[in-house]
Amino acid sequence: MRSLIAFAALTLTASASYLKPTPLPLIIWHGLGDNYAADGLASVGELVNKTNPGTFVYNIRLSEDPGSDRTATFFGNLTEQISQVCNDLSSHPILSTAPAVNALGFSQGGQFLRGYVERCNYPPVKNLVTFGSQHNGIVEFQACGATDWVCKGAMALLKTNTWSHYIQSHLVPAQYYRNTNFTTGEPTPGYLEHSNFLADVNNERMVKNATYKKNLEGLEKFVMYVFGEDTTVIPKESGWFAQTNLTSGEVTHVRNRTIYKEDWIGLKALDDKGALEFKTIKGAAHMELDDEVLEEAFKAYFSPDGDESMDSLTGGQEVPEL
Repeated sequence: MRSLIAFAALTLTASASYLKPTPLPLIIWHGLGDNYAADGLASVGELVNKTNPGTFVYNIRLSEDPGSDRTATFFGNLTEQISQVCNDLSSHPILSTAPAVNALGFSQGGQFLRGYVERCNYPPVKNLVTFGSQHNGIVEFQACGATDWVCKGAMALLKTNTWSHYIQSHLVPAQYYRNTNFTTGEPTPGYLEHSNFLADVNNERMVKNATYKKNLEGLEKFVMYVFGEDTTVIPKESGWFAQTNLTSGEVTHVRNRTIYKEDWIGLKALDDKGALEFKTIKGAAHMELDDEVLEEAFKAYFSPDGDESMDSLTGGQEVPEL
């Protein structure tokens, strides 16, 4: 009898181990001036697997050559770049067969992943987590390092004519630049007419793309981290889709904006089901991340058991103060 009990216990233990859910693959899109093979991204991948063992991690790249991939963060047409990523992921032998993937976006990679979700979303994204992204665009271009000639070349071109067809089809940061009226904080006609990327994925034009809304509101979680002391992203509140009046400094949170109230891209639908989360990394500059913050995010949003540890917030989370 004892041997039968012991055998049964071993069988149950083995079955439980065998049935333990496998983490979904994780796709990562890096930020401006970075590349898919950088040591920092490799460390992130290692931390992901330390937190959720067995996770297949894929760093999105626009070229297998790291140098060319970095250059593509400055120069290129975002419409074409996102289309390439859609094709790459949909034909990937592992990612294309997964039931879904999770997605992690650093800085500009966050809004690009959102563009992926809205425009193609195959394989479909379950949870989208962004750090220091520019979902509502930028009003200033970042400063370059003293010897970063690729960055300096891009920024010099950006200052010529931001809304020209050439700039909007060749300079990446220009395609999420959002020029606003200094008095009202509302976008200018030039932006609405000529923006190659942001005005489109934010559905700011008169004709709305219903697919964008349908795809984004299908996420189980859309989590946006903002760095409390971010001086690189101007305004930093862009990471939460907030709008800032540069004259008065007044910040209009997303729930008070038309993009949310009329639900142009599904933000309200996400919020209503408790899927929209606003996070702050207090005291941190842009992309100043430590393992503790990342591990917490990986456990909450990328673990196969993550649904049990995530805060279930119905009716929407209160937007924290920066």
